Amino acid sequence: MEQLIDQIKTHLAEVEAFQSSDPGEIERFRIKFLAKKGILTGLFAAFKDVPSDLKKTFGQQLNALKVAATNKLEESKKASVSKVKESTFSIDFTRPGQLIELGALHPISILRNQVIDIFSQIGFSLSAGQEIEDDWHNFTALNLPKHHPARDMQDTFFVQTNPDILLRTHTSSVQVRHMEANHPPIRTLSPGRVFRNEDISARSHCVFHQVEGLYIDKNVSFADLKQTLLYFTKSMFGKSKIRFRPSYFPFTEPSAEVDIYWGLETEADYRITKRTGWLEIMGCGMVDPQVLTNCNINSDEYSGYAFGMGLERMAMILYGIEDIRMFYENDIRFLQQFSSMG
Repeated sequence: MEQLIDQIKTHLAEVEAFQSSDPGEIERFRIKFLAKKGILTGLFAAFKDVPSDLKKTFGQQLNALKVAATNKLEESKKASVSKVKESTFSIDFTRPGQLIELGALHPISILRNQVIDIFSQIGFSLSAGQEIEDDWHNFTALNLPKHHPARDMQDTFFVQTNPDILLRTHTSSVQVRHMEANHPPIRTLSPGRVFRNEDISARSHCVFHQVEGLYIDKNVSFADLKQTLLYFTKSMFGKSKIRFRPSYFPFTEPSAEVDIYWGLETEADYRITKRTGWLEIMGCGMVDPQVLTNCNINSDEYSGYAFGMGLERMAMILYGIEDIRMFYENDIRFLQQFSSMG
């Protein structure tokens, strides 16, 4: 039993000699002496076997070791904290700071925000819808019933288990839902991502973005549509010369493609306009009365116009990008070129 008392004295000397501010060494000290399987736990377990005449001496020595180890641990922790604070405030504030790279908006997001801002100035609100649509809102309500030949214009991703569910091919489906839920007058802009089962190339992609506009009210005419789009082309492109070419869309009548006169000042102008100076930017038309009827709007009382444009195509024109795939490859070298525009 005297051997145990000598061990306590040896441990006490070790505790008193311990000096460190290193967190790792302090933790090892704690584990060695004060943990559940540490030295003190073992010595306290042996206390019950100490003869009665030695219990007092043994207990005093053991208690002294415990107090010394506990105090030493607290002192060491304080020393460690002081060292951390000292090192924190020893930073040389005269050294140049480290540059932090800021994120930036994607070019499509930049352009979308510009379009939204332009139309918001003349009272267009935003409407959003789901990307997984049903046949009625994507096709049938827009004068595209099943087996209609115009459906071939939009190769579609259908859900295999349900042929009536699909990935929307245009944001016109958002306009249908908006007309069903709101009473005229309606003036809304519907930006969003759309999907078509097309081969991916430098000029086309199976995923792209559209912005479509819709205005429904009493006595809306094609002249109102023309003035709205003229305002947009002046604001977005700085171009004031536009033309309307007759076209066909199942949900508008009459329908037209809109061109702006881009000019022929540079080699790029000749290339993107195919040497004509004219550049197609969107499709538009007066909303077919049957579409209004399908959406529970009285076509005898109300009329309206709609238009739609592809953001990728517009971005390629404005930013001089020749491959649409660059918008989806997440190449940091490409995206960083737009960091000052967002």
